[in-house]
Amino acid sequence: MKTTFMANASNIERKWYIVDAEGQTVGRLAAEIAKVLRGKNKPTYTPHVDTGDFVIVINAEKVKFTGKKLTDKLYFRHSGYQGGTTFTPAGQMLDRFPARVLEHAVKGMLPKNSLGAQMFRKLNVYVGKDHPHAAQKPEELVFDIR
Repeated sequence: MKTTFMANASNIERKWYIVDAEGQTVGRLAAEIAKVLRGKNKPTYTPHVDTGDFVIVINAEKVKFTGKKLTDKLYFRHSGYQGGTTFTPAGQMLDRFPARVLEHAVKGMLPKNSLGAQMFRKLNVYVGKDHPHAAQKPEELVFDIR
């Protein structure tokens, strides 16, 4: 009798991947990164277990938005005080905190629970080409995004 394979902590094999974000569209790139973080690109994917891999994103400041999103898209924050709302346009966010733009997009595509938080911790976004993860020997990951 054959049974369905269910991954657990003892039989998960994690890899490190590096993604160059230069010239990529934010949402399409974030969707592909979220798939890798969740483990949906593996045959051993199990919904209730974090089977995903580590992802390093470089050149986060060189991502692009389509249409008028640089001026029209707003990022929302709240300080916790009354009237403490802050709206930041995507263009300003990309200038001041380029890594946060991609992190925000990927986080929105992961599960909204402790499992999603665990997956999000495997994402490392850097401005520029330098990153401190050379010892992990990351493999280059190229997405076929149009």
